[in-house]
Amino acid sequence: MLKKYLKINTEVKKALDQGKPVVALESTIISHGMPYPQNVETALKVEKIVRDNGAVPATIAILNGQLVVGLTEEEIDYLGKSDNIVKTSRRDIPFIIAKKLDGATTVASTMIIAALAGIKVFATGGIGGVHRGATQTFDISADLQELAHTNVAVVCAGAKSILDIGLTLEYLETQGVPVIGYGTDELPAFYTRKSGFGVDYRVDSPSELALAIKAKWDLGLNGGLVIANPIPKEYEMDYDTITKAINDAVKEAELKGIQGKETTPFLLAKVKEITQGSSLDSNIQLVYNNAKVASMLACELSKLK
Repeated sequence: MLKKYLKINTEVKKALDQGKPVVALESTIISHGMPYPQNVETALKVEKIVRDNGAVPATIAILNGQLVVGLTEEEIDYLGKSDNIVKTSRRDIPFIIAKKLDGATTVASTMIIAALAGIKVFATGGIGGVHRGATQTFDISADLQELAHTNVAVVCAGAKSILDIGLTLEYLETQGVPVIGYGTDELPAFYTRKSGFGVDYRVDSPSELALAIKAKWDLGLNGGLVIANPIPKEYEMDYDTITKAINDAVKEAELKGIQGKETTPFLLAKVKEITQGSSLDSNIQLVYNNAKVASMLACELSKLK
């Protein structure tokens, strides 16, 4: 039945069949996260980093209603240029398929499609979470529910700093999702290495991390893991500067009545504008760093039987 919906790139399929390491990559960062041509250049560089670190990249999207695992360079370029790509989360997938539309996958939908293909490791920028003011709006990302149920390890630079990080961590704890600091005791906050919040466990090597992940899934403890990998020091933003920019962006979003899945793209674009582009530079570097760690983790997982 899955063959009707799922198209896996030949290289990715071969790697999966042979038990070789594969890293899933999202496509929202291409269609909704950055301007062209930076979006395409970044996506292709991320794939190169995955290859350079011993794994096979599998960028995921929905094209003409088909779930595609492992985009070609031409397909990535198309996603970066087109204005008709639907930002696609869990609830959207059936309708994007039925209408034969093109969709860029979020963290949640990338996890779903990666799991259908048998990919266990996913590299992204930052996870979604509980939005500020959620006690009134109930605006909580579908990423968190997906992490609670889908067996994919997500390597990220923590939760996006535009969120309510404290409530995001509380939600993850309730759902039994481990938040792991890769080489850190403090949860990174996307643009910065500090957030003021701790992690559940610190792990300092991909091999130790792989053993813990295997134990979790071997025991039937279903659900994903957040592997919080701090942005490299040389690329992190000044904490006070980025905090003020985010607060100003959140206020403007509230005034304009921006809600739901439009919130994150608006806030990221506004923060980029306020910081005169420096936040985008940091965003790109943290994605590169996450791709490297995810590749090393995928390699270690592939050794464990």
